[in-house]
Amino acid sequence: MPIDRTDRQLLILLTENARAPVAELGRQLGLSRTTVQSRIERLERRGVITGYTARLSDEHERGQVKAHVLITALTKLAPRVEAELRRIPEVRTLHSVSGHFDMIAIVIAPSIGELDELIDRIGALDGVERTMSSIILSTRVER
Repeated sequence: MPIDRTDRQLLILLTENARAPVAELGRQLGLSRTTVQSRIERLERRGVITGYTARLSDEHERGQVKAHVLITALTKLAPRVEAELRRIPEVRTLHSVSGHFDMIAIVIAPSIGELDELIDRIGALDGVERTMSSIILSTRVER
């Protein structure tokens, strides 16, 4: 069963605030509370919605250094590299990508010095051929 326009709008609203009351979502969508609740449950059952999370405020992350770390891994060792990166708590997100690099890790550290150590630790993982990093100065859009 495809996702219709109303489901897409509901998903956008939930992405903005997953704790929004179902009645409020219904008002915004022009649907009853029970209809919205049914749609949410259906999206969860189908695996479209796989969970809910908390986003930390900018205030909480103020003083933290965030960076993208682009990683090239040896093909045969890429699964091992991924498994090791999953164990590093400073790795917040890991993407598999096409192009010159194989993965992009979004990492966070309390200081530039600790970010430097983290990038060195990632670069030293068995199977990592090279890394390139960019410090994130600000986030302009996050959904």
